Amino acid sequence: MALKTSTEAISITASAARPFIGQWFGNPGDVSADPAEVRRALHDVTQLVALVQHEGQTAIARGGVIHVGDDDPADAALPLLGFAPPLDPARLGDPSFCTDHGLRYPYMTGAMANGIASVELVEAIAKAGMLGCYGAAGQRIDVIAAAIDRLQASLGDLPFAFNLIHSPNEPSHEMRVVELYLARGVTLVEASAYLDLTLPAVRYRVTGLRADSQGRVIPRNHIIAKASRVEVASRWFAPPPRKMVDELVRLGHITREEADLSQRIPMAQDLTAEADSGGHTDNRPAITLIPTFLALRDRLQKEHGFDEEITPPRIGAGGGIATPASAAAAFAMGAAYIVTGSVNQACVESGSSDAVRKMLAEASQADTIMAPAADMFEMGVKLQVLKRGTMFAMRAQKLFELYRAYDSLDEIPPAERANIEKTIFRATLDEVWKKTRDFFLPFDPAQVQRADRDAKHKMALVFRWYLGLSSRWANAGEPTRQMDYQVWCGPAMGAFNEWTKGTFLERPENRKAAVVAMNLMHGAAVLTRINMLRGQGMHPDAGITTVTPVEG
Repeated sequence: MALKTSTEAISITASAARPFIGQWFGNPGDVSADPAEVRRALHDVTQLVALVQHEGQTAIARGGVIHVGDDDPADAALPLLGFAPPLDPARLGDPSFCTDHGLRYPYMTGAMANGIASVELVEAIAKAGMLGCYGAAGQRIDVIAAAIDRLQASLGDLPFAFNLIHSPNEPSHEMRVVELYLARGVTLVEASAYLDLTLPAVRYRVTGLRADSQGRVIPRNHIIAKASRVEVASRWFAPPPRKMVDELVRLGHITREEADLSQRIPMAQDLTAEADSGGHTDNRPAITLIPTFLALRDRLQKEHGFDEEITPPRIGAGGGIATPASAAAAFAMGAAYIVTGSVNQACVESGSSDAVRKMLAEASQADTIMAPAADMFEMGVKLQVLKRGTMFAMRAQKLFELYRAYDSLDEIPPAERANIEKTIFRATLDEVWKKTRDFFLPFDPAQVQRADRDAKHKMALVFRWYLGLSSRWANAGEPTRQMDYQVWCGPAMGAFNEWTKGTFLERPENRKAAVVAMNLMHGAAVLTRINMLRGQGMHPDAGITTVTPVEG
């Protein structure tokens, strides 16, 4: 039997415990021990591959027929050491996630606020058969409405989502966003940063519920929630709170029928286990968070006894997904889908600036830090940001310490006040208050009225002026404010940079969202197949397992 050989040693060895698992029958010309051929075959996830033994070597065999379970090879066969079936990346995760949302791949780009998850990013991802979510948090109602109009016009029937963020300091804005989504027919949202359920979130989920001819509950609006705490996840996997539902009926926002039907479904059908991510995060390790949420899901499904016709709630994985290995690990742990964040901000379609994309391309895993969050400043909530090349985290922490130490702007010692006016605000605090006041008066005058009565709240609004604008300076690439850039970023960014080093994706201008996504999904499929071989006693070296980004 002819065998293509190589002067290099083969890159896969077999376990001595059970070297053969069956037989391979096929064309001798389709057998090769060339390491390059072995690698090429394993990375072609569209084809079944078999690893066979011939003349003391481990070789790759394409095509043919395999018989598993017969250790005594026939004369016309080669001993089978292991095999890997074809694995379309679309088959990773839970197929019901793709079916329910009209996707090809179980892949989602998360909603980075202030339009960093831009309409261009959502369009690129949707056209690639995946789910993109627009970053509506921090945006004015008219800006969000314009984004809805564009995406509905440009994508047609292709799926997309919009962000719904918990706004404890601006509950009226959260309700206006929900009313906009209901009015414009936005039927899928990603709910983020929730510490507890709110009336707007419940209203969104319950509005439009109906029963079909068999009595099954049919939701109109769907929520993909994000959580990193068991107590928060438990609320998303429970029916909407009866007290809130009754209040919505009293307010005339939902009907009594909708209220009654709501008790038969969970608040969210999908829940992303948010691990160590950029932005709002509890820095949870994915390796413990995902199985915890899966067990919680199973327990609550049984406890609440949802209708059998309803697909069981699904758990996705987000935070730290930036390489084929992390994507494959998430799917291997049972994730129905994966969500990327930091790496999308580094893509050319993001709403960030070229200056920020360059900063992100230079980041390592240690170049992140926790800093006070603008939207939950008074509560002491923090988010994860880029540390390298900016002083935002240090300056934001300074403002939070002043907020905790004093009850009004007037109590801040003159020297301290002069210092922050010069180095952080670049304006007097009185000037900043005037700008803040003018900002809130048109759409949320209650904030100004409260500040007039409460000096502590006035101080919070002034300090939040800096925290809020710092992300906008970054998005705009404002050159005079680069040291104040607030760039949401998790350690995934450093892992991505390490993976892409020396490849075309190392350069910021080559980072296109759909190309990055497909490389992650294809790489995850390759590594999943290689792990199948490991389970059969095969031990490939790094030359086989390394997944390199490819163009196109």
